[in-house]
Amino acid sequence: MSDEEQTPAKAGPQPEEIRFFGTTWVDHSGNYAPRRAGLAAGALAAAVAACFVLRFAYEGLQIAAVGGVVNALVVVMFAVCSAIAFGKTWEGFVRRPADPAREESLRSLKAIGFIGSLLAYAARCFVEAPGEGLRRTEYETALAQYEKRRSSRTGNPATRKKPKRK
Repeated sequence: MSDEEQTPAKAGPQPEEIRFFGTTWVDHSGNYAPRRAGLAAGALAAAVAACFVLRFAYEGLQIAAVGGVVNALVVVMFAVCSAIAFGKTWEGFVRRPADPAREESLRSLKAIGFIGSLLAYAARCFVEAPGEGLRRTEYETALAQYEKRRSSRTGNPATRKKPKRK
């Protein structure tokens, strides 16, 4: 049997899982801190590797002698896309997108500026699990609403005593 079949379902709202952390962000269990540090280091290592790949691509443009304007455009394009991707990725950890369709249209820009996304992920890992603050706020709000609904109930309405009529 799987773990889901063995553990009884907890009443009330369940926390949303975060990639690489599951639901350990709720109580910071299960090697939460080392996992955060490892993911930050991994994201930084991936960003450094990506910079080397872009450097080799830039050297390929120089070998091809495409010209200074094209070289400058490529550098500016990656810098601007990385800056936008960093900002949008960081914003995604703080709040849900107001317009999901707009976020979907920025997917290609984030793919070009993947170094910015990696750096935002690494920087957020130094603070908390990426998206933890947003999910914690939503989870605590859902718990408070659930408790309010549960406490306002007085029991089974069928077992209530009916008032005597005069």
